[in-house]
Amino acid sequence: MRERLLLTGNHAAAYGAMLSRAEVISAYPITPQTMIVELLSELTASGRLDAEFITVESEHSAMAACVGASAAGARAYTATSGQGLALMHEMLHWAVGARLPIVLTNVSRAMAPGWSIWSDQSDILSQRDVGWMMVFAETVQEAQDFVLWMYRVSEQVYLPGMVGMDAFILSHTAEPLIVHDQEAADAYLPPFEPIYDLDPAEPRAYGGLVNRDHYFELRYKIYESMERAGSLLREAGEEFGEVLGRRYTPLEGYLLDDAEYVVVSAGAMTSNVRQAVRDLRDRGVKVGLLRVIAFRPFPITEVRSLLGGRRKVAVLDRNMSPGHSGIFAEEVRSALFGQPDAPPVYGYVVGIGGRDVRVETVVDVVDDLTVREEPEMALYVGVKGLPIGPLRRDSQITRLQPLEVQP
Repeated sequence: MRERLLLTGNHAAAYGAMLSRAEVISAYPITPQTMIVELLSELTASGRLDAEFITVESEHSAMAACVGASAAGARAYTATSGQGLALMHEMLHWAVGARLPIVLTNVSRAMAPGWSIWSDQSDILSQRDVGWMMVFAETVQEAQDFVLWMYRVSEQVYLPGMVGMDAFILSHTAEPLIVHDQEAADAYLPPFEPIYDLDPAEPRAYGGLVNRDHYFELRYKIYESMERAGSLLREAGEEFGEVLGRRYTPLEGYLLDDAEYVVVSAGAMTSNVRQAVRDLRDRGVKVGLLRVIAFRPFPITEVRSLLGGRRKVAVLDRNMSPGHSGIFAEEVRSALFGQPDAPPVYGYVVGIGGRDVRVETVVDVVDDLTVREEPEMALYVGVKGLPIGPLRRDSQITRLQPLEVQP
């Protein structure tokens, strides 16, 4: 029987692991994800979840435990944030190279120093080239459902999957959550039956030294599997709707049919973007929203189809790639490269370190977009102390100013 509860994003993620029948959970607490593994410890202790709960001494060890458990044939899960994800970095590579379908929830927070626990997507996007699949949740419901969705695809392509959730804005916000019927969840996600696993009765070596004659081919197989994951994500998202009542796709469009301007966003701030789009429509501005749900594999073909022929595109990035621009803006520009109908792409960096991205913030971005003539790699929204932007006296949007070179 389905339940309807009022839960935070963190507790929803824990329910996602429970519905997925995770068999091994490794746990190390770090704000703001601690409540995920805390609830999972209660669920295992009460017997509601039949799993092995392992407390470890660091996030590096947490992922190492997942690697060992998954290699032995168990469905493994963990969660982390910020510095914890950074500490896991080496073992993230091991999980990919060993082709282990582990699922991790990352409650994205700003990276230190200065020390911060507030929302910022730089931590998860710093891992973009490791080889994990990545999806970004906007709602509490998705924080639960995306765990199931990731396992469904991960166990077909033997690549790990990461669910991103914004710190506090989603992790600590309570929303109505439909907890799916366990039998229906089991029908969607059958038991994990690995094609190979560690067996003491038949000892083998895994992950050993590889010479130049084979390593390239092993890495190419990872690329090939990630390419296959794109279509499988779409299929598994459709099947999610058929079995569990909610359909998921790698991209989500809103009021795009006649849109001349498009705002691209990901994560929890998309809710405010959607409201801003409605408000701007009331003013007669033909603007739409393109929400990126799947970041890896990146839905290149769909991005080209949905953005081609538009007048201008604004990409909102709650992250920074110093020396370049926002990371989502980079990805969108790359996807559109060489297309004859590609629109100019303007990158807007917003909400760094938990700074609010309000409806008014998005409206200001679109107002700026409609009158700005030259595409900008990165425009910084709401940075205190920077010069006033070139368009309006009250603008808080500015390009990075060049440094003065002293003789």
